[in-house]
Amino acid sequence: MRLFFAAIFVFFLGEVNGQTYEVGIFAGGANNIGDVGRSTYILPSGPAFGGLFKWNKSKRYAWRASVIYGEFTADDTKSNNTARESRGFVIKNDVLEASAGLEFNFVDYNLHKFGSAFTPYLYTGVTYFRYGYMHFSGGQTPQDDGQKEGAFAIPMTVGAKLRLNQFLVLGAEIGARYTFTDNLDGSNPEGSNYEEFKFGNIFSDDWYVFSGLTLTYTFGRKPCQDCFQ
Repeated sequence: MRLFFAAIFVFFLGEVNGQTYEVGIFAGGANNIGDVGRSTYILPSGPAFGGLFKWNKSKRYAWRASVIYGEFTADDTKSNNTARESRGFVIKNDVLEASAGLEFNFVDYNLHKFGSAFTPYLYTGVTYFRYGYMHFSGGQTPQDDGQKEGAFAIPMTVGAKLRLNQFLVLGAEIGARYTFTDNLDGSNPEGSNYEEFKFGNIFSDDWYVFSGLTLTYTFGRKPCQDCFQ
């Protein structure tokens, strides 16, 4: 029995020490999809930046965590919807999110072999974010309620990554977040005092999108199965 537990401990230690970690930055743009502004899925209207960390558990998947901040502007006059163009609402908002989940590689992705390493990937998990709480009360710009609200979202990200050298990995990704709020654009404020200020499709929650580049630095001990490859 003692030998069994010793074997389990050695196996676990080998697994932990045998992983490759990545830490890096994200830089790009943000846009919203809601009841104000364009309905275009991918068209950044403000900057987005942040940091991320990955724990590559195998050649096919990695645990991932990130913190990203983004700003967006929703402008009805830039919409191809005639009703929105004539309404002319404009709102600027920002989101600060923390996300954690699983990144899945489409092909084997071995950071320890010499030569190129490239793969498309998907990422999903759980996101919590904070955003500015606003509402429209007669004008074409919203009234800022001076507070931040929090909500959860489901990230759906598609991207591709390429190892530049032994330590650096460059990636490009587009990540849509389906949120559990309908007030990123001030169209559906909650509470009995706001009933008269609601508009748009109150049965469809908002989305926001981060699209951009990632650059990560890899570190960690090489797995034993790659020592002689």
